[in-house]
Amino acid sequence: MNRQAAIFLSIAWLPVALLASAPLAAREVPEPASRVDADGPYVFRDGSGLRLQWICEDKVESRALATDGGGADIPARCGYPHTLHVAPPAMPAQAVLPAVPRIVVLSDIHGQYDLLVRLLRANKVIDGQDHWSLGTDTLVVAGDVFDRGPKVTEAFWLLYSLQQQAADAGGAVHFVLGNHETMVLYDDLRYVNPKYLRSAQLLGRSYPQLYGADSVIGQWLRTRPVLLRIGDTLFLHGGISPDALELALDPSRTNAAYQASLGIPREQVKGDPTTAPLYDGKTSPIWYRGYFDGRLDTAGVQAVLDRLGLKRIVVGHTSMQHVSHFHGERVIAVDSSIKKGENGELLFIEEGRLSRGLLDGSRVALAEGIMDQDD
Repeated sequence: MNRQAAIFLSIAWLPVALLASAPLAAREVPEPASRVDADGPYVFRDGSGLRLQWICEDKVESRALATDGGGADIPARCGYPHTLHVAPPAMPAQAVLPAVPRIVVLSDIHGQYDLLVRLLRANKVIDGQDHWSLGTDTLVVAGDVFDRGPKVTEAFWLLYSLQQQAADAGGAVHFVLGNHETMVLYDDLRYVNPKYLRSAQLLGRSYPQLYGADSVIGQWLRTRPVLLRIGDTLFLHGGISPDALELALDPSRTNAAYQASLGIPREQVKGDPTTAPLYDGKTSPIWYRGYFDGRLDTAGVQAVLDRLGLKRIVVGHTSMQHVSHFHGERVIAVDSSIKKGENGELLFIEEGRLSRGLLDGSRVALAEGIMDQDD
């Protein structure tokens, strides 16, 4: 069975009403930067080994590493500042997990690695050496590492590494795909930092090919969920529209359909009625903003929760000044505008109690929902 046939079988039951697609905004792909000081590593699987590439002072450095198909340690060189352990390819992530006592959540990192590290250190998610410090607890990142900021590569490797460290400690790190992950992989580069277009030139690949199915991070992304339910809480990037409830009723099938479609050209996934609902700019789980723009009132939100058997939905995507609650804490918005590189916050869910962690490590109540329109 080919990929398109598999996608068709996985989502052919979706309602035709979801097929409308939002047009692209009038924004051009930026020109590549004139040089790259440090970027990498980009790690590609090559037979039974790995091919490693860094960019140091605008020049490519490469090496091959034999692995016999297993894991391997990669020393720090340029870009990510820590030794990496590359594990064998991951299995697709589970869509539904049991409740856990403590969950920490953030989203929309957008290449702001330095601010991410400050925020995680201040709230004791990681230690001073950037190692996992939450023990058996859970971290959820609700999408959008790609685009805008200057340290996308570093942010991905940190999350990749923390996932391994958390698993070893009995905890968990979950990365949920956002719309910018899908955009980069289907070659919509309007928001890519110019640094990375220069990196792609130097490495002789398109930017999406740096995250192709032969790359370690590209393979990892192709196993990540769009919908993640932990206990009575659903985590996703955009939101669940009433028009797209079918997608959330079978999250495993929906996740598999997204994973199968990653990297297929934009025109193809948006033009094919079997995949268009996954990428609809108004109603799909990676794009929906209806909790905040007046399309859905509190009664409508409650109807969605009741249909899905949920207490709350946690989303990123729509920028706020603070981690905020809407509709009587039925919806929690965790995009705290980290992308601006100035400030960021975490959501804590502890035995059902909600609070937010600030950049100085203090904990306060969630903010009342006031939307920042800059998305």
